[in-house]
Amino acid sequence: MAFVVTENCIKCKYTDCVDVCPVDCFYEGPNFLVIHPDECIDCALCEPECPANAIFEEDDVPVDQREFIQLNAELAEIWPNISEMKAAPADADDWNGKADKKKLLER
Repeated sequence: MAFVVTENCIKCKYTDCVDVCPVDCFYEGPNFLVIHPDECIDCALCEPECPANAIFEEDDVPVDQREFIQLNAELAEIWPNISEMKAAPADADDWNGKADKKKLLER
């Protein structure tokens, strides 16, 4: 069972989660991170580190965010791996908690 990055990460893209991942299963897009489901070892270290509370265990992904399970799997195949923490976007805190951000996802 993998962990999944959900909508609130869009335009926030904090990388605190990346810093604690022991298997480097995060992948980075222009304004969103994803977790590769086949690489995630379900260690749960990333979930409490996410300032946006955007990471859930697959079984606990909210119903309105279930599409992000497939989206993580799809985008992890095409985006580059990220294994080190980076500075968050300058306006990340402004986007944290905003609703309806899926339309802003850049591929």
